[in-house]
Amino acid sequence: MTDDVIEPDWEADLAALLSELSAVQDDLLALLADKTRLLLAADGAGLSAQATQEAALIGRLQQCYEHRLRLLDEAARAGLPSASVRVLASALPAAPRLALNRRIKEAQARSRLVEHQSLSNWVLVQRTLLHLSQLLEIIATSGRPQPTYGRSESANSAGALVDRAA
Repeated sequence: MTDDVIEPDWEADLAALLSELSAVQDDLLALLADKTRLLLAADGAGLSAQATQEAALIGRLQQCYEHRLRLLDEAARAGLPSASVRVLASALPAAPRLALNRRIKEAQARSRLVEHQSLSNWVLVQRTLLHLSQLLEIIATSGRPQPTYGRSESANSAGALVDRAA
């Protein structure tokens, strides 16, 4: 008797990976939408509460990545194309290949949505930080701009809230 190695069911394995990835992406999109709402509401407590959800999603994404690596490594050992999930799926018979390619395209589209939503949240946070920075500058300078050039410092250049007893 030969080795008791079970030949992988590539279609089922790829479908399982894509199902895992789809579920994580959907949860991530929901989390990012909720994060946008919390950022707009300036809900710091709500944002802090999301940390455990984010950590769990990071773990799930890492599991998907590791599953993908294992699958592509197995494909390489079996002599199948293993450059990507799409390339591996292209080596399957026509019927499963078409279904998997559709799911791969859907995963890529969701990935673009995740990137877009993440970028939108990043821009929102950056604009908020810029606004807060400008407010701090106004407070620190009592609303008077500092001269760009000059040698002497004016007594009025310090912020009224910090340095002057008015």
